[in-house]
Amino acid sequence: MSTVTVAVNEPPQAAAQTLMRPMLFTGKAYRRMSLLLLAVIGWGLFCFLYQAIVGLGVTGLRRPVFWGFFVTDFVFWIGISHAGTLISAILRLTNATWRYAVTRAAEAITVFALMIGGIFPIIHLGRPWLFFWLAPYPNERLIWPNFRSPLEWDFFAISTYITASSIYLFLPLLPDLALARDRTRGWRQRLYRFLAMSWRGTQQQWHRLELAIQLMAAVVIGIAVSVHTIVSWDFAMAVVPSWHSTIFGPYFVAGAIFSGIAALIIIMAILRRVYHLEAYLQPKHFSNLGKLLLTMTLLWGYFVVAEMITTWYGNLPDEMGTFWSKISGHFAPLFWAMVLCNFVIPFPLLAIKRLRTISGTVIASITITLGMWLERFLIVVPGAANQRLSFNSWFGYYPHWTEISLSLATLAAMALLYMIFSKIFPIISIWELGGGKHAAAAESGGQS
Repeated sequence: MSTVTVAVNEPPQAAAQTLMRPMLFTGKAYRRMSLLLLAVIGWGLFCFLYQAIVGLGVTGLRRPVFWGFFVTDFVFWIGISHAGTLISAILRLTNATWRYAVTRAAEAITVFALMIGGIFPIIHLGRPWLFFWLAPYPNERLIWPNFRSPLEWDFFAISTYITASSIYLFLPLLPDLALARDRTRGWRQRLYRFLAMSWRGTQQQWHRLELAIQLMAAVVIGIAVSVHTIVSWDFAMAVVPSWHSTIFGPYFVAGAIFSGIAALIIIMAILRRVYHLEAYLQPKHFSNLGKLLLTMTLLWGYFVVAEMITTWYGNLPDEMGTFWSKISGHFAPLFWAMVLCNFVIPFPLLAIKRLRTISGTVIASITITLGMWLERFLIVVPGAANQRLSFNSWFGYYPHWTEISLSLATLAAMALLYMIFSKIFPIISIWELGGGKHAAAAESGGQS
């Protein structure tokens, strides 16, 4: 595998020490933020228990809108998960040398976003303690789940994706775990010794590791595309106005990559500022990701125009009711806010070179993240609200405090998981930055 020089021209030992510093030193700000996030998560757990005891009546879900914030968040987080594995895998297979400071931060997003997104179908259940009914397990009554249901397909897709993504995250960690094993003491050393799996950095181990990473990179690309296609089929397989569409598969995959890159840029900017990684997460990384984001901005705009103009030209009564509710009706403010956030604001920031700075790409990413959540909401709710009778029969969905609290709690959970990860593992791959590979091999007594 080709390598690059360390960003700050540090010797391998100094580079490793710099990148491991966030793992070994914890400040007051970290503790305070952890307590704040735990408080938000605790409130979310209370809301979940309250909803489980009282029932889904405490939410804003009413006939005919049975899917609201929870399903919106489910699709949103599964989309965010594509930030890591898919982007990292593509960069690895194309051997993009600027990827070394980006891949691990991206791969961690996938695992955590899948963990969070996967709990929303359980939150949405009226009886969450029966969640295991989703699994195809044998039972005394020989009642199996309905394999024709797209919701059952989600179980297989997400479980496969999180398994493959976890392996793909763990494999490149091995050399850095061995490095941490030899530089720490106490419980950390015992943890890293267990996780490093007797890694010694021999030539044979390096060869097998690089081969395994390349193989998993190819595998997870197919899995990632199939997963969000299956999520889109939750809607496309239903005969509901604005849902039953063949464009939903590629539309959802493109939207997932779009929101995933935006989330990755935001997290990279936070890591750069908090852990003082300016020498490693450089402007070129944000500029290159900004170019990818610009491409996805144009692709997203193409899909939206194609969907809207096809609906308008077809002029089917059921479809037109949903169409006009977005353009000029009840959901119009959210629709035009989505267009503003996903295209009008980010396009000039990303297309003009002098605006495609770190600040510019972060601002564009923040608006895109908000806009993509609005897009998922506008997919879920307006179609369900159309009763196919008349425009006056539409139901206005308004989320209640339980739904909002649970959404914020999962956002806090994502932040907390990332903070914990950055305190246990190097957030930037040391060995891939060039000198780290040789340092790990030398300290482990192996061959590089």
